[in-house]
Amino acid sequence: MKDTVQRLFTRGRETFGAFTAGQKAISVLGTVALLLGGFMVFRWASTPDYAPLYSNLSASDVSAVVDQLNTDGVAYELADGGATVMVPQDQVYATRVSLSGEGLPAASDNEGYSILDDQGMSLSQDAQDTNFKRAMEGELSTTIEAIDGVDTAVVHLALPKKEVFADEQEPATASVLVKSRPGATLAAEQVQAVVHLVASSIDGLDPDKVTVADAAGKVLSAPGGAVSDGGAQAQMVSDVQDEYTTKLQTMLDRVLGPGNSTVQVIAALDFDDAVVETKNYTFNEANPPSSSSTTTETYKGAGAPSVGGVVGPDGQMDTSQSTGGASSYREGTTTEDNALDERTERRVSAPGSLSSLHVGVALDADAMTLNGVDIRDVNQLVGATAGIDKERGDTVSINQMAFDRTTEEAAAAELAKAEAAQAADEKRQLYKNIGLAAVVALLGLGAAFAARRRAKKLEETTTYIVEQIRQDHEARLTATQVVELPPAALALAESEDSSTEDLRKEIDDLIQRQPEDVAALMRGWLAERP
Repeated sequence: MKDTVQRLFTRGRETFGAFTAGQKAISVLGTVALLLGGFMVFRWASTPDYAPLYSNLSASDVSAVVDQLNTDGVAYELADGGATVMVPQDQVYATRVSLSGEGLPAASDNEGYSILDDQGMSLSQDAQDTNFKRAMEGELSTTIEAIDGVDTAVVHLALPKKEVFADEQEPATASVLVKSRPGATLAAEQVQAVVHLVASSIDGLDPDKVTVADAAGKVLSAPGGAVSDGGAQAQMVSDVQDEYTTKLQTMLDRVLGPGNSTVQVIAALDFDDAVVETKNYTFNEANPPSSSSTTTETYKGAGAPSVGGVVGPDGQMDTSQSTGGASSYREGTTTEDNALDERTERRVSAPGSLSSLHVGVALDADAMTLNGVDIRDVNQLVGATAGIDKERGDTVSINQMAFDRTTEEAAAAELAKAEAAQAADEKRQLYKNIGLAAVVALLGLGAAFAARRRAKKLEETTTYIVEQIRQDHEARLTATQVVELPPAALALAESEDSSTEDLRKEIDDLIQRQPEDVAALMRGWLAERP
């Protein structure tokens, strides 16, 4: 074993010594690159896979968890801006159990309903109300922090005492301070979610009485229920205009072809809160009256007081006198109270309703003539598609005119030029690749031809050397047969026959390692022969 290793080491040293300076440099650089690649692969294979231990942690919890991991000697990584702690995947559950024993991560600072767990029997009503308010504030803060993008939240409630004998109660109010995570911004829908979440959690709290502000001091939702950020209103207007523009432009492109029309839409939205109450009173004749009264007077027969008479001193008619003839008097009064049907209707208009719509359309005159389209048909089509309401104040203006195509023609020319240049580049690259492939093929053929010549020369040289050795061996055998040698010499000669094959292999290895030295040796042998 030792001899084999020594022989391999010697052969490698002789082989490296036979290299040229360039071959030595390439060999050293290749060996270094191979070792470096092996080291990187080993490092990649030995690096553990990390999995989340805890996510969405506060800064204080991250600091406490990292300190404990350093104490325990557990490798970790931070992700998501430091809010997520990563540990090796095979240590996740064991690490969680260990940190749980240390009380980590700590519970939220918002105590919530846990405040109500330790209330004593002697606690006053004011203290109970205060604890209830604190519990609600803590629970709401924890709930709001669960919204995506919210880092921390603080809720303050103003709950006035209920007055038993008061006609009107002071309204409850609430204020919310939110801090978004780094790189996150609360959308208008999220702000409205916070407002309605708080209002729905407190009895008697109206959403109009909830104020939301961010950590920078910007009011996100002011009393009134509308988001104070004007950007949300502008975005809503832009969305409505884009929706109408897309529908109209798609329809016109289908009729006239792309590029032969342009549409502009201006939408006016009403962001004011409006409440309309209407009462209507109606009478149904089929319903019976709720109450009625009838008064009737009738005088019949002789001796009935006459209608006439002598006026007395106090202005009253003297009815003592009567006619002796037949008389009759009748009087009737009827009063009915009918029930009325009452209908009360209350309408609340949500902010963002469409107030008016104005559409402007420009058509290419050449495209109109070419397609045989009447502008009146286009007018009706646009009005029906946009839902134009003239009573609301909507307007539509459609004009046909000659379009300026210079920009499009210039762009088309530039595009054609760029495509031609790209085609020329691709053709040149193709020719270059073909030429490179031809050169590589020629080099490969040359290398194969040189290798073949070298192998043939090596074979001829090996055959010649072996033949010379064989001839010398035969000569020695002939001399041995002529001269009677002792048995030991004959055994040595026979052993030389068995080692001829091993000698041939060693000669082949020598020729492969040192071809130049073997060639010089052969030239010397040929020069020395008579």
